[in-house]
Amino acid sequence: MLFSIAVAILLSPILSRAQDTARQIPLWPNGAPGFESKRNEPEQAKDYWVKNIHNPSITIYLPPKEKATGAAVVIFPGGGHRLLVFNAEGRDPARFLNSIGVAAFIVKYRLFREDSNLYSLGKEVRQDAYRAMRLVRSRAAEWNIDANRIGILGFSAGGEVAALLSYTPGDGDAQAKDPVDRLNGHPNFQMLVYPGPLGVPAEVPHDAPPTFLIAANDDECCSPPVVSLLEKYRAAKVPVEAHILSQGNHGFNMGYRSNLKAVRAMPMLMSNWLSDMKILEPKK
Repeated sequence: MLFSIAVAILLSPILSRAQDTARQIPLWPNGAPGFESKRNEPEQAKDYWVKNIHNPSITIYLPPKEKATGAAVVIFPGGGHRLLVFNAEGRDPARFLNSIGVAAFIVKYRLFREDSNLYSLGKEVRQDAYRAMRLVRSRAAEWNIDANRIGILGFSAGGEVAALLSYTPGDGDAQAKDPVDRLNGHPNFQMLVYPGPLGVPAEVPHDAPPTFLIAANDDECCSPPVVSLLEKYRAAKVPVEAHILSQGNHGFNMGYRSNLKAVRAMPMLMSNWLSDMKILEPKK
């Protein structure tokens, strides 16, 4: 397993250039509840980002069947809630996760700071996050994943979105007409890369998911949340692993574009944690 992970690290530039066979599906067939009339508004995308998201969706990346472990990760890219850093914090981690046998689902969630009069973090963004988790869980058999090994990966503002799921029970609505909404939306594990300050709860509950944390010490925004989360996780006695890199600042993504060896090793640290937590053990 360690050899295969090392090979995946070495191949990461190749993986980032591989042909993209992913497909995108909306979170709701007819558009987000209450905003169905906006579902046909086109997204805006350029270079590394996408914004103007009014029909939230997941983009599906599945590993080769012979490599699949049954684990899955729902990815929330960052971007300050004004845009999504879709390529470096969505596509790249998805391809890496596929290389180690993990299915990946990138969420295009609504951006409350792009138009604060339309959406809010606590309502529409939260709704998107839960719907994404429940949708993936509802189709676990179809996508060859274990419904009890679905985690989340959040970068920066995406870490704040992840917090909407991780510190609440996530119970579905048993009376919901849509069977997807009846399912639990609580993640089984989470990985947070320089998570934003809005993602730090007053306290970490005892049923919080096991967590991997990483940030750079010179990131004035988002290394303090990692330190705070570490302390709160230890107080709650929930498994946690935290890495504070001496350099790297904010926005190092998966580390591929950095000249710093410690930053470039980030995918290996993430993979080692997944392995140590038995998340990568093949589905039986």
